Amino acid sequence: MARLGKDVFLHTDVEVTETTFGRYVEVGKGSRIAYATLGDYSYCDRYADIANATVGKFSNIASFVRIGATDHPLHTASCHHFLYRSDDYWDGAGRDEAFFAHRRSRRATVGHDTWLGHGAMIKPEVIVGDGAVVAAGAVVTRDVAPYTIVAGTPAVHLRDRQPEGIAARLLALAWWDWPHDRLRSALDDFRNLTAEAFLEKYGG
Repeated sequence: MARLGKDVFLHTDVEVTETTFGRYVEVGKGSRIAYATLGDYSYCDRYADIANATVGKFSNIASFVRIGATDHPLHTASCHHFLYRSDDYWDGAGRDEAFFAHRRSRRATVGHDTWLGHGAMIKPEVIVGDGAVVAAGAVVTRDVAPYTIVAGTPAVHLRDRQPEGIAARLLALAWWDWPHDRLRSALDDFRNLTAEAFLEKYGG
């Protein structure tokens, strides 16, 4: 395991391209992260593939998750990547840089305190709201509301993670922005209190 900057841990065989990491981030073995931002305390397990994405704080990303899956042109005569990776096939052909710029502009967003299950896929330009859970194997093609649980292909609402009132109070509390020392002092309450009791104690 390698340390990259302060409190960032990269396991073996990780590929990173133009990515910004917050504090206490961990990237699992064989993962590929490109043109992305991972917020404080977020981690991904083995062989995650995250591209063109903004991931909030405290995101839990299981193995083999794909965020911001790249796309191919569908309006042209072919959808093959020889159209934009042309330099791989012909000397002097050049890459289609406009296509790559367009691809990078279609960012996926994953909120704070989220959980993406094993093998889930988050498509470009989709927003997974704070506190949401995406079930294993789900393919998310539409925005996911905060503190909801989605499952299936394509993913649909399964149930709420927290009741609407509790979810609204958690969003207002925004505990994920607390400093490291305050999180530590509240650790026992995070472990032992229900969400409602936690909110009562901490004023949410």
